[in-house]
Amino acid sequence: MSDAMIRVPAEVRDRLAVIAESRGTSIRSLVQEFAETTLTDEERRERAERTRAYLADHFGVEVSDEESAAMGWKLRGAFARPQRDVAG
Repeated sequence: MSDAMIRVPAEVRDRLAVIAESRGTSIRSLVQEFAETTLTDEERRERAERTRAYLADHFGVEVSDEESAAMGWKLRGAFARPQRDVAG
């Protein structure tokens, strides 16, 4: 595997270093994980269509565009909220 250099502002590099350290990994691994797990818009659309087809084929559930959009907003809202520390 050949390496490539990615130029980012020092503040971004410093933030990545803090995140990586808190996860016990390297910036390199953090960026690699991000690249491997982040979907493009097209990949998300394809996944949504496969999910809709699966729900229809296996459960007889037809999900409308409106229902799909509403659920997407609910999920984004749930993940955007700060999580409270259960311990304290």
